[in-house]
Order: sequence, then C-alpha cells, then structure tokens
Amino acid sequence: MADEDTRNFALRDDIGNETSVFSGRTPRQAALKAARRLEPAKSEQQAEHHELRLREKGTKKVHIYDGWAWKETAPDDKPDWMPSDITEANVSKKGIEHLDSI
Repeated sequence: MADEDTRNFALRDDIGNETSVFSGRTPRQAALKAARRLEPAKSEQQAEHHELRLREKGTKKVHIYDGWAWKETAPDDKPDWMPSDITEANVSKKGIEHLDSI
C-alpha cells in the first residue's frame, strides 16, 4: 500500500477528545482497527456494540460506526507466533457528521 493512499482517522470520545489515530485506505478499515481494541466478548452474538467516532484528519468529517469485538480460536494453519485465541471485530456504518470547527 502506497503512503499517499493511506488516510488517518482520529478516534473521538464523547466530549470530542481525540485519543488515538488509526490509518487505512477507507474509514471502515480504520474503524475495524479501532474495534479490535474493544474488550472482546466470548462470541459475536454476545458482543456489546460501541459507537466509534472517527474524524478524518485534515477534514471536518466524522465517520460514525457501531463496532463490536469477540474472541475466536485461531485457524489450525496459524503461524507459530500467533496466539491460540484471536480477537475478531466487525463494524456497521451509522453515518457521517460534519463538524463546525475542529
């Protein structure tokens, strides 16, 4: 992936503080990375959904997603360094919000 294709997205909390930055070609790719940092549930059905608000750096656009994470057993053909349990995540886009100021 070329650097010029990568965009940066700042994770915002409830009061607008930007706590982390995730990169990706698309907002969804950055949201998936953010969702994997959530506390994982035992299964996808038990996973609690959390709102993820990602502001695209250099813009006033905030991409809003519901994200959830869960634990899963790693595949049998996993590399040696991979743990036996891995965190999976998924997101669902809720919309885009435009900020008045940054």
